[in-house]
Amino acid sequence: MDPSSTGAAFVAKMDEELARRAKRAQLKSRNVNEAGKELEKALDSSLKRHTGLIKRIRQSLGVENHEQIMKDVDSLSLEKYVDEMAGAVLEGIARCKTEKDVWSAVEIISALHRRFPSTFTPDLVSTLLASLAPPPKGSLAGLASEQREKEDSSRISRQRPILRVCAELALVGIIRDAPGRSGGEWMIKVVKDLLSNDPTLSSLPLLSIFLKSYSFPYLGIASSSNTKQVSSSTETGTLSEETTKSANGAFPALTREDDELVEKDIRDRFKKMCEGYFESVSKKLVIEHNRLQEQDRRNHEAYIRSGEIFEDRQQAYEKMTKGYEKLLASCQTLSELLYLPMPSLKTASQKSESIQIGSATNSLLDGDGDADDTIRGGKWEDDEERRFFEDIPDLKDYVPKGVLGLDEEQQSDAEKEEREKKEEKEKSDKARVDEEVRKLEEELANLAVGEEGEKEEPNGSEKADALSPDSVARTTDLPAEDDDDIPTPTAGTPKTSSPLLAPQGPSQLLTALLARLPDATNRTLIDQAAVDFAFLNSKAARKRLVKFMSQTPKNRIDLLPHYSRLVATLSKYLPDIGSDLVSVLDEEFRYLQRKKNVVKELAEVRLKNITFLSNLTKFRVVPPHVILHMFKVCLDDFSGTNVENIALLLEGCGRFLLRSEDTQLPFSKMVELMRRKQSARHLDQRQLLLLENAYYQCNPPERAARQEKERTPMELFMRHLIYDVLTKKTIDKVLKMIRKLDWNDAAIHRSLHKLFTKPWKIKFGNIPLLAMLTYDLQRYYPAFTIAVVDQVLEDIRRGMEQNVYSINQRRLASIKYLGELYIYRLVSSGIIFDTLWTLVTFGHPEGRPLPGQPANIDMPDDFFRIRLVCVLLDTVGMCFDRGSQQKKLDNFLTFFQMYVQCKEALPMDVEFMLSDSMEAIRPKLVMAKTFDDAAAAVEDMFSTAFQNAGLLSGDDSGDDSGDDEDRRDQKDDDDGDGASDSPIDERAPSPEAVLLKGGQENLGPSEDDDADFAKELAKMVTETSAESRKVDKKTALALWESTVPPPGMRKKRLEEPEDEAEGGSQGAEDKAGVMNFTLFTKRGNKQTTRQLAIPAESTLAVQTRTAQLQDKVEQQHLKRLVLNYEQREEAEELKALEARNRAGAIKIRYVG
Repeated sequence: MDPSSTGAAFVAKMDEELARRAKRAQLKSRNVNEAGKELEKALDSSLKRHTGLIKRIRQSLGVENHEQIMKDVDSLSLEKYVDEMAGAVLEGIARCKTEKDVWSAVEIISALHRRFPSTFTPDLVSTLLASLAPPPKGSLAGLASEQREKEDSSRISRQRPILRVCAELALVGIIRDAPGRSGGEWMIKVVKDLLSNDPTLSSLPLLSIFLKSYSFPYLGIASSSNTKQVSSSTETGTLSEETTKSANGAFPALTREDDELVEKDIRDRFKKMCEGYFESVSKKLVIEHNRLQEQDRRNHEAYIRSGEIFEDRQQAYEKMTKGYEKLLASCQTLSELLYLPMPSLKTASQKSESIQIGSATNSLLDGDGDADDTIRGGKWEDDEERRFFEDIPDLKDYVPKGVLGLDEEQQSDAEKEEREKKEEKEKSDKARVDEEVRKLEEELANLAVGEEGEKEEPNGSEKADALSPDSVARTTDLPAEDDDDIPTPTAGTPKTSSPLLAPQGPSQLLTALLARLPDATNRTLIDQAAVDFAFLNSKAARKRLVKFMSQTPKNRIDLLPHYSRLVATLSKYLPDIGSDLVSVLDEEFRYLQRKKNVVKELAEVRLKNITFLSNLTKFRVVPPHVILHMFKVCLDDFSGTNVENIALLLEGCGRFLLRSEDTQLPFSKMVELMRRKQSARHLDQRQLLLLENAYYQCNPPERAARQEKERTPMELFMRHLIYDVLTKKTIDKVLKMIRKLDWNDAAIHRSLHKLFTKPWKIKFGNIPLLAMLTYDLQRYYPAFTIAVVDQVLEDIRRGMEQNVYSINQRRLASIKYLGELYIYRLVSSGIIFDTLWTLVTFGHPEGRPLPGQPANIDMPDDFFRIRLVCVLLDTVGMCFDRGSQQKKLDNFLTFFQMYVQCKEALPMDVEFMLSDSMEAIRPKLVMAKTFDDAAAAVEDMFSTAFQNAGLLSGDDSGDDSGDDEDRRDQKDDDDGDGASDSPIDERAPSPEAVLLKGGQENLGPSEDDDADFAKELAKMVTETSAESRKVDKKTALALWESTVPPPGMRKKRLEEPEDEAEGGSQGAEDKAGVMNFTLFTKRGNKQTTRQLAIPAESTLAVQTRTAQLQDKVEQQHLKRLVLNYEQREEAEELKALEARNRAGAIKIRYVG
C-alpha cells in the first residue's frame, strides 16, 4: 500500500474502504466487459423453477437467498420473465437491512444485468428512480400532522435500502450517466430531489444514512469511526498531523485519479451540495431553538399568572421539544460526517427586562454565593436588583409637562414646596425614629435584667390600633366619583369593551390599561404602563388605580414588585397614589392584627400584605417609621402569626432596612430584640426555622471570599490548548505547541502531567484525541507517557477502593481513557485484561463474587462496575477477535456473566448498556439466565484452564507468532504466573491445588510428624494388604490402570532418550533449584495432570533424587550382568561345538 494512503487509516477505516473499493472495481469490470455475453451451457426453461426463482427474489435478495438465486440465474433461461423480474427485484431490495444484504442484492442485480443489459437494466433503473421520488406536495397537505409523520416514517424505512442499493449500482457500472462515466450525476439528482422538496426535513435521515456508508466514494470524505487499534507500523509523532488533514478533508489519493469510481467534478459538486444543505439545516435548528426558548418563557409566564400550565399548551411544548431534539441529533450527525462545526445555540437565560421576582421567598434575592461575596455589604443582592429598585424612569422625559400639570413657574414652585415638605417630613420621621429607638433601648434594658418573663404582654389589638398618627384619618372606603360607573377590572376578568371596537373615551382607555397590568411582568411593560397612565391622569383615575392594586388576587404575588415600581414611578409627580395605597395597606395590616387568631383563612392575605409593603419600602414609598412601627407591633406580640409576619418582613425588606443609613440603627436594635425573644420563647421547629432563615438572609454571616486558584500565564495557556483548542482539525497545531514548551521546566512538566491524567475535565468526545496526543508524545518523551499510563491505572484502582458516588464521572472518563490508550498501543492487552478481571473480583472474598454476599466497596445494588466494564469493552472489545486474545476475552465474559447474576435486578439503562456491549463484541453469545448456569460455565472454564495449564506447560503454542501482542501473550502463557492464568489461579483455586512456600521457610515435616506418618503408613499398608486379598484379579487390574499415567503420556516419556532427558532435567533442576513432579488427579472419569515444582532442599526431593540414583546404579548393574550372561553363553556354545568336532571321526562316502 502506498505510504500516503496509510495516513487516513489513523482516523478512518481506510483499510475497509480500500477493500470495498477493490470489490466494487472488480464487479464493475465484470459488468462492463461481460454484459450481454451468451452462456455456453444449456439453460433450463422449467416453469416451476422460474416461478420459484421469482418468488425467492420477492422474498429477499439478502444473504440467506444469495447462493440459490445466483445458481438459478446462471442455469435458467429467464427470457420470458425479464419484465416481471424488475418488480420482483424492487420488492426484494426492500428487505435488505444490513450491509451484507445490500451487497448480496448488488451481486444478484449485476448477474441479471450481465445477461440482459438492454431489457432488464433500463426497466430496473426507471423503477428504482420512481421509488426514490419525493412524495407529491398535494398528497401530504391535507393530512393531519400525526398522519403525515407516519407517512414520512414509512417512506423513509421503504426508501432507505433502495437508496443504498442504488448508490452501489452507480459505483459498479449498472447505473451510468453516460458510457464511460459513473452514476454520480444520477445520484446527485436523486438526493437533491429528496432534499429540496422537503420543507419539514423528513428526508434528513436518508442523507445521514447515505453519508455514513458512501461519503468516501461520493464526497471524498472518509467515515470518522475508528473501531480498531492503530497499526503497529504507525510511526509515533505523526498521528496528530494525519488526523488534522483528514478532519480538514485533505485525504490522500487511494490510487490514480483515473481509477476512482466517481469523477472528481461529481465528488466536488456532491460535497458542495451537502455542505449547503447542512447550512440550511443549521439555520433551521437555530430558528427552532429560539422558538423553543420563547415558548418556554411563555409557559413560565403563564404558570406564574395562573399557577398551572394547561394541557394543550403542555402537549404543544412537548411536541415542539421532540421535534427539536430530533433535528438536533440529525444536525450533530451531519456535522460529524461532513467535519463541519455545529451552529452556536444560545443558552436559556433571562433578559435584563424580564425579572421574575416577588415570590413568597423573594426569589430575586436568592443570589449565588459569588455575587453575595462581591457585594455582601450593600443593600442589594446583585446589580440587577439594584437597577430594578433604583433606576426608575422620570415621567417628564416621556410625558409633556402640561399632562403632568406642571409648567415652568409651577414646576419651580412645586419643587420648592416639595423640598420644604420633604425637609419637614424628614424631621418628623427622624423624631419618630428617635422615639422608637428610645423605647427599644428601654425594652432591651428590661430584657437584660430578666424582666421580660415577668412582664405581661399587652393586648395585640390595642397596639394594632395605636399605630402612627398619620394613619388615624385613613380609611379603606374611597369615595366614588361620577365617572367610576365602569367596574374596575381585576386579574382574570374579561374586558367589558367589545374586542372589535377600539376604546373611545378616557374611562375605556383606563379600563384597557388596567386589564393589561396583570400581564406586565417585566420592567419594560410596567414602565410603559406608567407612561400610558400619565396621559390618563385624573383624580378618579388615580383612585381607580389604587383600588385596582389593593384588590390584587392573593395568588398573584409575582405582580407586587412590578406594581410597586409603577407606584414609585407615578408617586414622584402624583404623590397621592403612593400615600393612598400605603394607607390602604396599613389599614389592612391593622385589620389582620385584630384577626390574628384566624390563621389558615387569612394566611395568603397576610403574605400579600407584607410582600406589598416590603416592596414599596424598597422603593421608598412607605415611610421608614411606618414599616418600623409595623415590625415593632409584631415584635411586641411575638407569637402565632406575628412570627411569620416578622420572617416575611425580614426576607422582604430586612436587608434594605439594615443597610440604609436612616433605618440602620433602629432596625438593628429591633433585630437584636427579636433574637433575644427567640431564644427566650419556646417556639416550634417550623417557626425557629423560619426566623433563622429570614435572619441569615437579611444579615448573612461573615465569611471569607472564595480563594480562586492563581495560575501562571503558561499554565493558563496549556489549559486553553487542551480544554478549548483541541479538536480533530487542530490536534496537529496543539501537538506542535506542546512540543515547543520548555519540557525541562519542572513546573511545566508537572502541569502537563496533570492535564494529561485528568480526562474528566475535557469533553468526553475529545478523550480519543487526548490519547492520540499522548501517543505522539511517546516518540519524544517516553518517560512522560509511562507516567501518564501509571497515573491512569492508579486512578482506576483508587476509584475501586473508595467507590465514592461523586467521582463516578471521573471513573468513567478514566476507564475510557485507558481503552483509548490501548487503541494507540500505549498499554498491552495484559493490562486491559488485568483491569477487567480486577473490576469484577476486587473487594470480594477470595476474588469470587456470590449472590447475596455484600462487599463494602461493591454492594449487590451497586451497578457502576458493570458500567465501567461495558465502557471498556465498547472501546477495546472489537480488538480481541482472534487468536489467544479472543479466548481470554471469552473466559472473562463467562466470569462476567456470573458477576452480573450476583447483582440485584439490573436497572433498565444498565441492562440496555450491557446488551448493547455484548451485541457489539459477541453477537451470538447467549447470556446466562440464572446464577447456577453462570457458575457451572465458570467451573467448566476453570477445569479446562487447569487441565491446559498442566498438559501444555512449557509449550510454545502461540497462534499469531508474527504479532508482537500475541508474542507477549504467549510469553505470559509460558509463565506460571502469567496474565492468562493469574485470574484463574488467584480467584478460583482448585481443591487439588498445592501451596508452595518460599525457600527461607522451614521445609519438610518435623520428627514427630515423621513418626506419626510412619505409624499411619504401616497401619494403611496392613489394612490395604488385608483388603487386597478380597479383591479379584479383574478389579485389581482396573485399579492399577487407574493409578498409572495415561498411555499417551507413558508413550511420550518412553520415546524420549533417557540420557538426554536425565541430563536436561538435572540441568534444569540445578538451575532453578527445584524438582518437577507430575501430579495425577481424577475428577469423575476424567484424569488430569499438573506439574508441581518442589524445592530441591526438601526431604521429598532429596529422597526422590537418592532413590533415582539407586535405581540408576541398580539398572546399570543389571545391564552389565545381562551383557556378561550373553557373552558367557556364546563362549560356551563355541566350546561345545569345538569339542564335538574333535571327538567325532570324519566319515567319507565314495560314490561311483
